[in-house]
Amino acid sequence: MTALPQGSAPGSTADEPAEPAEPAGEGGSGDASAVGPRSAGASTGGAEAAASVADAEAGAEASVGAAAEGAGADGADGVDEADGGEVVDGVAGAEVSAGEPRPDDASGDTGRGAAGGGSEAGDTTDEAPDGTTAESTDGATGDAAGDTAGDATPEMSEAAAELAAQRELRARIEQRKAEKEAPIPAGTKLSGQAADLLAAVRAVEKGEKSGAAFFAGPPPAPRRPAPTPAHDPAQARPRAAEPAQVPAPSDDALAAARAVLTRGGAPDSLAAQVTATLGEQAAERLGADPWQLLAVPGVRPEQADGFARALLGAECRPDDERRAAALVGWILEQAAVRGHTALPAEDVRKALAARSVPDPDEAVNLAVAEGVVLVFQDGLAEGPGLDDARDDATDDEAEAVDGTDEAEPVEILLGLDRYALAEESLADGLARLLNSPVRDDGSVWPEGGELVRAVAGSGLVAHTGGEAARAESAAVVTAAAAAGLRAAGAAHTADGQRRLAELTGPLAAFTVAGLLSGDGPGRDAEGALALDVLVVQDATQLDVETAAVLVESLPDGCRLVLSGDPGVLRPVGAGLVFHDVLSARICPVVASRVPDPGPVGELVSGIGIGELNQVEAPGKEVVIVPVRDAGEAVHRSVQLLADSIPRAIGIPAEQTQVVTVGHGGSAGTRALNAALKQRLNPGPGRFGGFDPADRVAYAQAPGRTLTGTVVGADAEGLRLDCAGTPVLVPKERVEAALRHGWALTAHQAAGMRWPAVVVVLPGDAAQGLDRAWVYTAFGRAERHLSVVHGVDQALPRAVAEILPAPRTTRLAPLLHGLLKTSE
Repeated sequence: MTALPQGSAPGSTADEPAEPAEPAGEGGSGDASAVGPRSAGASTGGAEAAASVADAEAGAEASVGAAAEGAGADGADGVDEADGGEVVDGVAGAEVSAGEPRPDDASGDTGRGAAGGGSEAGDTTDEAPDGTTAESTDGATGDAAGDTAGDATPEMSEAAAELAAQRELRARIEQRKAEKEAPIPAGTKLSGQAADLLAAVRAVEKGEKSGAAFFAGPPPAPRRPAPTPAHDPAQARPRAAEPAQVPAPSDDALAAARAVLTRGGAPDSLAAQVTATLGEQAAERLGADPWQLLAVPGVRPEQADGFARALLGAECRPDDERRAAALVGWILEQAAVRGHTALPAEDVRKALAARSVPDPDEAVNLAVAEGVVLVFQDGLAEGPGLDDARDDATDDEAEAVDGTDEAEPVEILLGLDRYALAEESLADGLARLLNSPVRDDGSVWPEGGELVRAVAGSGLVAHTGGEAARAESAAVVTAAAAAGLRAAGAAHTADGQRRLAELTGPLAAFTVAGLLSGDGPGRDAEGALALDVLVVQDATQLDVETAAVLVESLPDGCRLVLSGDPGVLRPVGAGLVFHDVLSARICPVVASRVPDPGPVGELVSGIGIGELNQVEAPGKEVVIVPVRDAGEAVHRSVQLLADSIPRAIGIPAEQTQVVTVGHGGSAGTRALNAALKQRLNPGPGRFGGFDPADRVAYAQAPGRTLTGTVVGADAEGLRLDCAGTPVLVPKERVEAALRHGWALTAHQAAGMRWPAVVVVLPGDAAQGLDRAWVYTAFGRAERHLSVVHGVDQALPRAVAEILPAPRTTRLAPLLHGLLKTSE
C-alpha cells in the first residue's frame, strides 16, 4: 500500500479575534468537507483509471469503486455489478485543482435578527464546538431558532431542547444575587436533612404529627460500597435526561414582552423566547437592562445594541456597564458552544475590545464582581476579582525569579459557574471512585484480558480503541456478572445500545440518557444507581455536564470504565472529558490492539494515524465517485442510495446512510434529503412537512440524534418507529427538532453505524475538513463505503495535517490537584 499524494460601536459586527468562527451548526459553524483527489489525468498505481462512466438515465452502469478520474470522465454511479469499468483499490491521489471554491458562509435560511442592524448568516458549512468541522446546529434541533433570532449558533438553535435547563440555571443565579441584598427568611437557606428536620418540627408545632413520631425515626444509614439494589420502584430516584417541562408564560407576561420588543424594534415573535429565558418579569428586566436580550438564544451583540439604542436613545453608550457585563457572559457562552469550559482572560479582553468596549479590563472586573463569571488560576477558583488573581500570579512569578527555579507563566481563566460546578463535581466524583477500595469487595473475577484485569483492581479505567474494541469493553460487563457483581453498559446512541446488547444481552445494555432517566438497574435508598460496574462506550461523546451527573449517580465502590475512540469528533457540548482523563494519567489506561476488520477498517485505521492509504477492495467495499460540482454530487448520491448500492452490493436503501458536511448549501442535508424524498417517498408532507414512511432524524437533545421512520400523526404529535421502538415527537417540537434523515451530518451520525454509507464531499468543503471529521464520517460504514468526492487534494491534506482545534478545559488540572499522577 502506498500513501496518497498530498498535495466597533454598539451595533458593530466585528468578531472576536481570539475566537474561532462562531459555529452555526450542531457542532459548530463552518464545515463543508470533501474527500479524496479528483482531477483530469490522475493515475492510480501508475495506471490510468479508464473506467467507463455512463449516466443512470442512459441505463449504463459504472463499476463500484472506480475512481473515474481520467480525462473525459463525467461521473459515475460508483457502484454496479456491470463490467463497464475497472475497480480501483481504494482511494487514489491527484493534483490540486486551481480555483477551488470556498464554503459559502452567507447562504442558508436563518431568519432575521432580533433587532435592526442584525446580520443574517447561513449554514452552508459548519464547524464543531471546538472549531473543527461539524454540522449546523439546526440539524440537531431544526431551523426554528434561526428563523426567529438569526445567526443562531449550534447551542442556540437547539434552544428548544435546552430551554428549561437554561431557565433553571439563570433563575438560580438571579436568586443568589437577590439573596445578597435582601434579608433571608428563616429556614429558606436550609436544604437536605436540615430542611427535612425543620419541616418535621413545624409539623409537630402545628399538631400535624406527634412529637413521639418525630423522635422515633431511625438514623439514616451511611453510604457503603456496592449498596444492595432497591427492588421497590418507589425508592428509585431517577434523574431526568430531558429538560423538565415548565409552565407556559402568562398572557400578561407575553403581552408586556411584546410591547417592549416592539418599542426596541425587535420582532414581537421573540416574546415567547424572551419570557422563557428571562421569566415573567422579562419586560421589566429588558426595560432596565436592554442588553439582557443577549441571554436569549440566537441574539447577537449587534442586535442587542440596536435594541438598546431604540430603548435608551442618547443614553446608549459603548462603555455602559450593563453592556460590558452582558458581553462577557455572551462571549463565554459562545466559547461553550465551541466546547470550551473556560477562556483565558486575555482572550476575553481581546473579544471585548473587538466589540468596542473602551476598557476591557474594567469590564471583566465588573463581570467578576457581579457574579457573571468566575476566575480560575491553575484550575482552582480564585478570589472576588481578576486584579487579585493577576497580583497573585505576579507574586508567584517574582518568587520564582528570586529563587533558583525558572518562572513559569500563570494563565488566568474565566468561566461560567455552570461549567465550573460541573467540572469540579466531575473531578470530585472521579477521585471518589478511584480511591474506593474495590480490591477488597470480595469479588472473584474470571480469567480475562488486560482490560478485565485492570477493572478488577481499579475503580476507574480508561479504554481506547476503534469499533472492534467495543467487544473488549462489553466483555467487562460479562466478566463482572460472572463475578457476582451488578454490571451494565451504556452507549451514546440507541444504535450503540443495540450493538452493545448483542454482546452483553439486552438486560445489561442502555443509553447514557436512558440510564440517567430511570431506564436501568434501579436506584438504592440514596438515589445512586444500583451498580457495581458500569462500562460507558462512546465516552468521547460525553460532555462535562452529562459526565458529572453520571458520575454523581454512581455509588461508592462502583467501578467505572470509560471506553472510546479518541479519533472521532469531539462532543457537541462543552468539555473534553475522555481526552482530559487520558491526559491526566490518573488511572489505568488500556489501549486495544484489535484492528478494525475489512478494507473499510483498514482505511479508517490509517486515517486515525494521519495516513490516507490505498486499500485492496476486491468486493467493492470502498468506492470513489468523482464529481465536478454540488449538483452532480446530489445526483450521484441519490443514484448510489436508491439504485447502485442495492443492486450491486445487495444492501437495501433502508440500510444505507448518506453523511455530508452540513445542513445548508447545495449539497447539504436539506438539498440531499429533498432529492432523496422525491426519489424514495414522494408526497405532500401532510404532517408538518412529513409523510408516512419518511426517514427522519429526531434531535432529542443537543448531540443526541435518533433515527427512524414516520408512522403517523395525531393530536399529540408525530409518531415514529425507531428500530422497532415507538417514539412520540410532541407537536410543539416537530418544527424545531425533526428533519428528514436520509442524509445526516457527521456529528449527528457519531455513535451510529450502517451496513453502507455514502459520504458526500462537495467542492466547497475543503476549508472545513480535518482528520477527526474524515475519520468519523468514513468510520460509520460497516461493509461498504462510497465517497462522492469533489475536493481534490483537500482530503489527504486534512488527514495528514489538520487536527481538531484544542479546547480550554479545567478537568485535567482539577484531577491533578486531587490525585497523584499515575506512574
